[in-house]
Amino acid sequence: MSWILLIIAGLFEVGFAACLGKAKETTGNTSLFWYLGFLICLSISMILLVKATKELPIGTAYAVWTGIGAVGSVLVGIIVFKEPAYFWRIFFLTTLILSLVGLKMVSK
Repeated sequence: MSWILLIIAGLFEVGFAACLGKAKETTGNTSLFWYLGFLICLSISMILLVKATKELPIGTAYAVWTGIGAVGSVLVGIIVFKEPAYFWRIFFLTTLILSLVGLKMVSK
């Protein structure tokens, strides 16, 4: 169950990064809406991370949490914000994903 909570926490980390990106593109009340989304996603992400670390080693949990956030944020950047998806970017994104899978495999 802790791994599921950790994955969901990582997805909410992607959510708060995406909200920051959208808030940067907008003004007025729309911008406030995205900042509110940021605060909500941030809070949920942190609460779930804390719950996950009650059973998982903090180093592994934090690395996986930030890794999910990093991979997800890059993918959102490419898909939503039309950032470039050149070879080296995808290559290193793939190595990051393999590292996260490796941490899961060697953790108890």
